[in-house]
Amino acid sequence: NSSHGSGQKEQIRECKMLAGFEPEKIQNLEGARIAIRSLLNVVEEMQAENQRLRKEVGELRDEINRLKGEQGRPEIKPDKPKREKSDHSSEKERRRPQSWQKKSKNDKIQIDRIERLSVDTSELPADARPNGYEKSIVQDLCIRTDNVLFIKDEYYSPSQGTTYLAPMPAGYQGQFGPSIRSLVITLYYAGGMTEPKILEFLTQFGISISTGQISNLLVKEQNAWHAEKETIWRAGLRSSDWQHMDDTATRVNGENQHCHVLCNPYYTAYFTRPSKDRLTLIHLLQGTKELQLLLNPESLEWFDLLRTPQWAQKKLAKLCDQPITLAELKNWIERELAHRLNDQQQARILEAAALTAYYAQTQTPLIPILLTDDAPQFRYLTRLQALCWIHEGRHYKKLSPFVAHHQRLLADFQKKFWIFYHQLNDFREAPDPATAVSLRQRFQELFTTVTGYDQLDQCIAKTLAKQARLLLVLDYPHLPLHNNPAELGVRQRVRKRDISFGPRSLDGVAAWDTFMTLVETAKKLGVSFYAYVFDRLSQSFRLPSLAQLIPPLSYNSSQDPIPI
Repeated sequence: NSSHGSGQKEQIRECKMLAGFEPEKIQNLEGARIAIRSLLNVVEEMQAENQRLRKEVGELRDEINRLKGEQGRPEIKPDKPKREKSDHSSEKERRRPQSWQKKSKNDKIQIDRIERLSVDTSELPADARPNGYEKSIVQDLCIRTDNVLFIKDEYYSPSQGTTYLAPMPAGYQGQFGPSIRSLVITLYYAGGMTEPKILEFLTQFGISISTGQISNLLVKEQNAWHAEKETIWRAGLRSSDWQHMDDTATRVNGENQHCHVLCNPYYTAYFTRPSKDRLTLIHLLQGTKELQLLLNPESLEWFDLLRTPQWAQKKLAKLCDQPITLAELKNWIERELAHRLNDQQQARILEAAALTAYYAQTQTPLIPILLTDDAPQFRYLTRLQALCWIHEGRHYKKLSPFVAHHQRLLADFQKKFWIFYHQLNDFREAPDPATAVSLRQRFQELFTTVTGYDQLDQCIAKTLAKQARLLLVLDYPHLPLHNNPAELGVRQRVRKRDISFGPRSLDGVAAWDTFMTLVETAKKLGVSFYAYVFDRLSQSFRLPSLAQLIPPLSYNSSQDPIPI
């Protein structure tokens, strides 16, 4: 862990300085301040190390007890969780108070029938006169079976030796009609219900169905939906010159994999893959069944960017101007380069070949700007990368100073951090080149601050190193300042994972990704997911496809984005 290592180095430096420290030799106030500041930082480091060791010792004791056949310490949760130490949310700091008043929703409610209610005039006093009427809307839902016995005409032709049977109406296939099939898909993917609960729900209304049949409705024969997901994804890539990306762990038949989320304001797409390395992400952007690799003169730029040794580049030049498969390139590297390159350097060569193929193709829209957190696998995927300010703010939230003086320093800096965040938001609302220059200067002033609290100063220095990616919004004011849309997409997968654990087959993986893409995209476009699924399964096709509802960008998204 690099941050832990740097903390240890700082602690060693402070301890060496204190080893030769003699209080009697302090001649002035500044010397006293330096000594006290050093002592406070040593206390802070010792406190953090003490907490870490206490936790580690407790875990080791529990493990020893388990190895002896005993039980570890029981996990006893407090009555009320203490959110102060573990809550890294910045909701309070970044939200500005807004006036709110309750609005009527009656104009959004569809009226299915109107019923006129009359007063029994015989019970009214003699002087009662009509005085208009009052409207009252009551929402209700009617759930009932619609089981149909189809009696199909049958004809037989002796000359043809063929039986002719009347076809089923559109949307009817198998044992269940489009309403039940749509409801099962909606309850599972949009409603977060498990298969056993869906079975229990349906049997309450007299539907005879098994868990296996429910599973088949959710997973099997979904090729049309998979094709629809792909059109949504490609339309989403064309709809803006920037995209959000994030990922979360998921389980597939008990094995650890990763779910990747790609989105913008008009769509959210899900992709489950075994890994989350950069090569996997490039394959995602390519949108092809097999990873495409290409070596040509443009690959040299990627080799330089990814720091491939010059001697290796000269050997790779022999493979230029030809597509090559992943297996072929791996075998060639093993023969020609592996004796002098480590695994990381070999992976960089594969990434360079994949990036060359991605930028050379014309089938998939290129992403000019990617907005992510600062995880290393997101680097170099696109020409430009913007970083999430909220994610950056979490690094400061995770600091838990022990010394009161350090607590005040941290609180003061966090206040300035979020003031600057709000200034960036104001700039987005009214972009101006002069304001952009001023904000760049303000960034330099803020993130070159030296507080004397070492852990905080290390965080500040790391933020300063990300200046270009954090301030990309000053060149492209339409960019968001955070990656929350992708994190919200990830949260939906996490909730689904908590409820249903994970898919158990490749068909299940594809179904989860496809229907979660449809659910979240329909939500963003203001479309009822149930109505959309029923429209397709009933073969009515009255609703336009979700891909058609995603607005296209006004210029070719494969071009460079337009700055301010």
